[in-house]
Amino acid sequence: MIEVIATTVEDAIEIEAGGANRIELISMFSEGGLTPSYKMMSDVIKAVKIPVNIMIRPHSHSFVYTDTEINLMKKDIETARMLGANGIVFGVLTEDNIVDTNKLENLLSVCSNLEVTFHRAIDETNVLSSVKKLAVYKEITNILTSGGLKAPLHENTNIISNMMTSASQINILVGGGLTMDNIIAVATKTKAANFHFGSTVQTNGNVVREKVELLMRKMKDLG
Repeated sequence: MIEVIATTVEDAIEIEAGGANRIELISMFSEGGLTPSYKMMSDVIKAVKIPVNIMIRPHSHSFVYTDTEINLMKKDIETARMLGANGIVFGVLTEDNIVDTNKLENLLSVCSNLEVTFHRAIDETNVLSSVKKLAVYKEITNILTSGGLKAPLHENTNIISNMMTSASQINILVGGGLTMDNIIAVATKTKAANFHFGSTVQTNGNVVREKVELLMRKMKDLG
């Protein structure tokens, strides 16, 4: 399964035409991804047939949120569902870089009928401890990770494999440092089946269909 980041309707159309399986819609790529506008959510969901998962992140300062911000995120989740999103993407931590289970459960309370991806906030934590903590939540379907921040993704393949073992029903979505040059090695070493791409398939900040097609051919060759 290949998921690709979109920030515009044009990106989404290119991603679908290139053969990718799912879109993660964000705004502000340069900030690591923030919640897109409701209009952009609606326009992208209407423009493509493949699933669209929506980033829910009100600011880029950290992954620590106030109660007011959590309430805003809940409203954004409910709006994304109403507009036809396949799923949502978020992460919540404490000041000590531990998964904030209280706020996580608050957000999950409004996520019925949506896929839920806990995003790369997990990489700022002890990832092996955190994946075990997240595995108890049946609402969480995916965890996006590069295996932590201490080393680049291609050096974290053993950690990612261990995360997959601990993840129970959750899909480990590998991303954050994947390139055309390392995807085959990473996929072979981790035995992962779910991958997330951003700048790898872009030129000047825009998704290019031919790059998505090349990526999909590489994954097909991998089998």
